[in-house]
Amino acid sequence: MLFLCQKCSLYLLPCSFVPFKSKSICNQTSTSTILNCHNPHSQDAPDEHHQSPVHRKHNSKSTNFLLQNLSQNNQNQQQLTAPQKIELEEHPIMPHQEKVKLLELSLVRKRTPQFPGSIYVQSPSDSDVGSSLPPIRNLFQSSVDNDGGGHVDEEEEEMIMRAVEIRRKVTLEIFKEAMMKEGRFGITYTTNLANRLQGFLDYVMIEAASLKRMPEYSNSSFNLRAKTVIEDSQVVPLIRWLKHNELSYPQISKLILLSRGRIDLIRDRVQWLKSIHVKGEFLGVALVKGGENILHRSYKELDEIVEYLVSNGVRRDWVGYVISRCPQLLSYSLEEVKTRVAFYVDMGMNEKDFGTMVFDFPRALGHLTMEEMNQKVNYLKEFGLKNEDVGKLLAFRPQLMGCSIEEQWKPLVKYFYYYGITKDGMRRMLTLKPMVFCTDLKLNIVPKVKFFQDIGVRDDAIGNMLVKFPTLLTYSLNKKIRPVVIFLMTKAGVTEKDIAKVVALGPELLGCSIVQKLEVNVKYFLSLGIHVRQLGEMVADFPLLLRYNPDVLRPKYVYLRRTMIRPLQDIIEFPRFFSYSLEGRIIPRHKVLVENQLNIKLRYMLASSDVQFKKLVNDLIRKRNKFQSGVAGEEEEETQSEAVIPGDTATKLQS
Repeated sequence: MLFLCQKCSLYLLPCSFVPFKSKSICNQTSTSTILNCHNPHSQDAPDEHHQSPVHRKHNSKSTNFLLQNLSQNNQNQQQLTAPQKIELEEHPIMPHQEKVKLLELSLVRKRTPQFPGSIYVQSPSDSDVGSSLPPIRNLFQSSVDNDGGGHVDEEEEEMIMRAVEIRRKVTLEIFKEAMMKEGRFGITYTTNLANRLQGFLDYVMIEAASLKRMPEYSNSSFNLRAKTVIEDSQVVPLIRWLKHNELSYPQISKLILLSRGRIDLIRDRVQWLKSIHVKGEFLGVALVKGGENILHRSYKELDEIVEYLVSNGVRRDWVGYVISRCPQLLSYSLEEVKTRVAFYVDMGMNEKDFGTMVFDFPRALGHLTMEEMNQKVNYLKEFGLKNEDVGKLLAFRPQLMGCSIEEQWKPLVKYFYYYGITKDGMRRMLTLKPMVFCTDLKLNIVPKVKFFQDIGVRDDAIGNMLVKFPTLLTYSLNKKIRPVVIFLMTKAGVTEKDIAKVVALGPELLGCSIVQKLEVNVKYFLSLGIHVRQLGEMVADFPLLLRYNPDVLRPKYVYLRRTMIRPLQDIIEFPRFFSYSLEGRIIPRHKVLVENQLNIKLRYMLASSDVQFKKLVNDLIRKRNKFQSGVAGEEEEETQSEAVIPGDTATKLQS
């Protein structure tokens, strides 16, 4: 705050500042006069009632700050030695904020708005930049601190890092400009891609700095040199070409970083992948997942891997599909590929089985380590399978190699043990439907078993049902199993009491199509005159009745009704009649009964074996002969009695 002396018209500062005089400054400039102006008890001091407060003058705060700095600098200079004063005069101290501003003005690419009359020009590309900016070397030279010693290196290191960051931002702006002008990319795509290319931008920045050593670029700006590096690398046309080949910008950025500045390698490898029939979006997948190794390997090594796969059963037109789904194969050496192929060939696979397996699941060959492959094969052998059996199993379902032992197989085995499924039952399930061991336990198997429990199927029956028909676990609960159960209870006449029995005895019925199979069969049986309730009883007795084709059922029904002359009630009581062969069992056995003049129920006629049926026929013939012989003996006795007994008595006896 400045005070005005009423007597000498001096602006007075606090005691630590030098007085600053106005235009009408008093000639009395002695120290005693100035001090008297500050003494309220002086003789020339005015009365207290004549003193009035002096308001703050214009620029008083900035003037105060300036004079304070000048006084501090004077004190510091008085403490310096002669050599230090000479060094300070040659390299004056620059404030940190001034250094930062100078650094940004020296390195930034575009102009930044400033107030009119700024002492610095806005861009280093201006013609008078050399005369307006202080020497930038002063930013990285040691200055003198308050103690007179050398300046610490932390600030210099901070300035260097800040300069590198500014250069990196400038390089990013130049790259974006090239992307939008030369490549005609949108701002969003350009920004997303550029943000992932920090390593490549650092490469451009280093190359642009190294061009400074060349005579033709010694006097050029950094912007020109960075733009030259980007144009010479042809990275923008390559990005356009990769985008045309359906590569996403994350894949493009990763490829550019993996190339380590060799941008031409990417285009060459894409052309090679097209030659082996890799198509579309899988070009980027193969390059990215193949890793750095695929970019820096020779064509001879890559062709040897392809030819070896072809020689072992993989068709040439399948190679592109295999590489697309498992590009890790291209990162292995030829010896590693031979070892992996021998792993499956030693289990008894021929070339056809091996080629089909690789085509069905390429990851089985190249995704896992050899240790993981051996562990899974050994675990499958614990179910009682031999080495050749495992080979056949993997040839049929190679997806097993993609399952986890700890996360999938062991919890599934424990769950099956709980429902009474033994190791032999699991081996049967694994042989009939190996896909069950690739199914998620919590999401697919547990909800289905819970549904079976809800409709009344017992736990021990569930285990037998799964062993009998393991394919059931691969069906959809809401799209397949539940709709079939509802159809059986509503359209086929199966009662709620019998539905658990039907499902437990005939789980194959749950795999039938409602429209193409079940509805057609139900309509056929109803057309025969069978009521819905009777049909439900027939299905409960023989659940597989609805699985037969009407074309197979019709000849059997016609033979029953027209040739055997049997009533409809016979097939209602014994619906298994339709399960027997017409030519192999029904007609031959019916002829035997006709020849021997016998008539028995369908259950006894068809359900027994050939030996049992022959014995049954002989027993019936023997009984009939015995019965007939007994009747003949009674008739002879009656004839003899008629000769002795009178006629009226004989008539009564006969009656």
